[in-house]
Amino acid sequence: MMNLADIKYAYFLGIGGIGMSAIARYFNANGVTVMGYDKTETPLTQELVSEGIAVHYEDLGSDIESYHLQPENCLVVLTPAVPKNHGEWKWLAANGFNILKRSQVLGIITDAYQTIGVAGTHGKTTTSTLIAHLLKQSTVDCSAFLGGISGNYQTNLLLSTKTTPPSTQWMVVEADEFDRSFLTLHPQIAIITSSDADHLDIYGEHDELKKSFVAYAAQRKENGTLIVKKGLEIISDLSGPYTTYSAAEQADVYASNIRVNGSEYLFDLHVNGTRIADLELGIPGMHNVENAVAASAACLIAGITLGELAAGLASFKGVKRRFEYVVKHPKLTYIDDYAHHPEELRAIISSVIAMYPNKKIVGLFQPHLYSRTRDFAEGFAQSLSLIDDMLLLDIYPARELPIEGVTSQLILNQMHAKHKALTTKEKAIADLLNRNPDIVLTLGAGDIDTLVQPLQQAILNAIG
Repeated sequence: MMNLADIKYAYFLGIGGIGMSAIARYFNANGVTVMGYDKTETPLTQELVSEGIAVHYEDLGSDIESYHLQPENCLVVLTPAVPKNHGEWKWLAANGFNILKRSQVLGIITDAYQTIGVAGTHGKTTTSTLIAHLLKQSTVDCSAFLGGISGNYQTNLLLSTKTTPPSTQWMVVEADEFDRSFLTLHPQIAIITSSDADHLDIYGEHDELKKSFVAYAAQRKENGTLIVKKGLEIISDLSGPYTTYSAAEQADVYASNIRVNGSEYLFDLHVNGTRIADLELGIPGMHNVENAVAASAACLIAGITLGELAAGLASFKGVKRRFEYVVKHPKLTYIDDYAHHPEELRAIISSVIAMYPNKKIVGLFQPHLYSRTRDFAEGFAQSLSLIDDMLLLDIYPARELPIEGVTSQLILNQMHAKHKALTTKEKAIADLLNRNPDIVLTLGAGDIDTLVQPLQQAILNAIG
């Protein structure tokens, strides 16, 4: 295994991904010359270029030789999204380069730190970003690899300002269950937010996914802490002590007296018998109160004070594309969210309905992956039917080839919403606004984000 201290060049295959770009930024900040390939130019890759990282968008194949990279001092970092027939990958492998998956590199880097790893089929990005913010604005400080763009810091990489050895510093990381990536991590504090069925294209059965979460929990450091949402099925299979948390019932750490004040949520936090009253969360959503309970438990263990906790929760601005207010106007409000699993959709939609009980909500959802649509069509239909007026885009394929008979129509056929229809990216904005909504909600993890700015502009034009 290559020693990271020997690396002078880091080459990324798929540099524009949210996880890949954070590691690229980490190497760049540590004096390594960073370059890479991605299929598509995006605002994120443009930011990488502005930070001094070379990015190109064509598969150079063997022409990558012109970069004059040498196997002995160059690490190649690979994302699972890159296909196996990629020309650059084939050339680099044939010429003896060290090629590691993103998850392997993340494991090597974080092993040097006191790591807080947040795992879960949903909730992990907001929870890990909130933990990073709580620590960052306290005297504890941290570094963090985030799975989204922080609203407070406008980046997915945070670096500690402390000069002490890494072994005394905190590192926050999203522990991704896809492809069993999180099994490269050995956290000091391990959190599991959820273990619902997902990624069945990888795991086959839900039980296999649950076994993977149990294995992740077992990989925490010998004197480490496990924080797990109360009621998860995996709890009975966990070894060693653990701390439970909840926003719905009493647990080792839990929220009570939860109330809504406009778009803010207030709650009392109970930690080991102590009640901390009237905490304010800077972002909306009942599911985010639950995320805040988990984050608070971890950060109190890491050493922040109660005053720092209260200030950090109130000043948290969330994560881009997680319950993000794009337009907030008395005439029309537009919220965008990354939700792409039935339970995530249920959480965001339920929260919006609770906050705007007498408003006309119109939603637009883009299913992500043929396999996920096939496996959870009924669940998608149930969650989306919470809204009376819902539009569906075609499935975003990501890494997959089409599956016969699996289209957005499969979900639509099972929905019982009063108004439901298929639309296209070309027609979606007009279709949304023609329904005269009070609240517009866009949902999905594919390229639906390319509609956010045009839709924002169309709404602003419409409301004058």
